[in-house]
Amino acid sequence: MIKQNKLKNIAGITLIEIMIGVVISAIMMGAMYTTYNIVNSSYSQVTDRAKISRSGRDIIAMLIRDIRLAGFKYHYGVNTDDISKQDNLEYISGSSDIKISHAPIIVIKNKLGDATDSDTGISKNDVADQCCDKIHIVYGDFNQNDTQPYKRYRVTYFAKPSGDNEYYAVYKSKQSWIQSTESITGNWSSSCTECFSGELIRDHLVDMEFIVFDKQGRIISPPPRPNDSTRVDLYNIKAVDIRLTFRSKNEFYRFNPKVDNPRFVKGLGDRTREFFDKYLRDSVVVTVNTRNVGS
Repeated sequence: MIKQNKLKNIAGITLIEIMIGVVISAIMMGAMYTTYNIVNSSYSQVTDRAKISRSGRDIIAMLIRDIRLAGFKYHYGVNTDDISKQDNLEYISGSSDIKISHAPIIVIKNKLGDATDSDTGISKNDVADQCCDKIHIVYGDFNQNDTQPYKRYRVTYFAKPSGDNEYYAVYKSKQSWIQSTESITGNWSSSCTECFSGELIRDHLVDMEFIVFDKQGRIISPPPRPNDSTRVDLYNIKAVDIRLTFRSKNEFYRFNPKVDNPRFVKGLGDRTREFFDKYLRDSVVVTVNTRNVGS
């Protein structure tokens, strides 16, 4: 009697079929991984661009608010509290020292450094690496419950090197003019409750630029300074153009640009810089009209 081979009746797959399945699975996994990398890279790029734009808009909003307040003076008007209708605060203008000037807006071009510096600090004279402008903004306020009811504040935006000098950072300071009602003079101080010195606003700055215009819409160049013969223009600033350029924290592009085809960042004036790295740089530009600066 012949026995039949029962293995012939068992269904299965061969080694070749298994290997083909493994290869197809590997191809599918590779395609899925590649697709994920592309989507993730695109998402990161969109996120980086949105962060740069959002940061620029946030600082621009702060600058707009402060510049519109430049030159504002509070008049108490009719009162029964024995408070003078006008402030008694000393107004110092035309000084060679920026630190005590009360001019509504002062722009210092191509100057890095602390807000309390006048002409000192780091000066970027290299045309290929000019950064950044500094702006002083002075305005008034009022608090009838304070021993010094009439207030005067000076807000300063400035930049300093950051990240091992690879980029810059935006800082903001706020000072108050301290002068009692019995005194005929006073001084700027950072010791008031609402004051602060050198507060970091945002890093990864590439450039911060301010261009001032007179009431005819002409650029005032160079910007007026308290110690020069054109200081009458200090009260003729009717608009300020602002440009803030930030850099992405992470590399954005896949390849470096070619030597003969760099990536450019255009300025409002003569500042045009070229870059050869993989970082994204984006600018926010806005024009702010001054409301309280008179001739």
